Amino acid sequence: MLPSNDNWVCYLLECADGTLYCGITNDLDKRLAAHNAGEGARYTRGRIPVRLVHVEPCAGKPAALRREMQIKQMTRDRKRLLCADAGRRKPVK
Repeated sequence: MLPSNDNWVCYLLECADGTLYCGITNDLDKRLAAHNAGEGARYTRGRIPVRLVHVEPCAGKPAALRREMQIKQMTRDRKRLLCADAGRRKPVK
């Protein structure tokens, strides 16, 4: 059995056409590289380059999936507010 990586995150990307894409991963650098190489999600393939605008650490894959669904149900304006709010928050120690 392979060791699992429990460092799951939920992230938001801004695509070249200005749209937003939400996803989850346990290797953010690798996933961003895949998106920008046109090897990520079908949605982002025709909208590269993409830029990371928001990331949230999650307590495992199930939590990341739940958060992804919550974000995907938000309006575009609410997603933009989420990105802006995250930039103003102080990191938790």
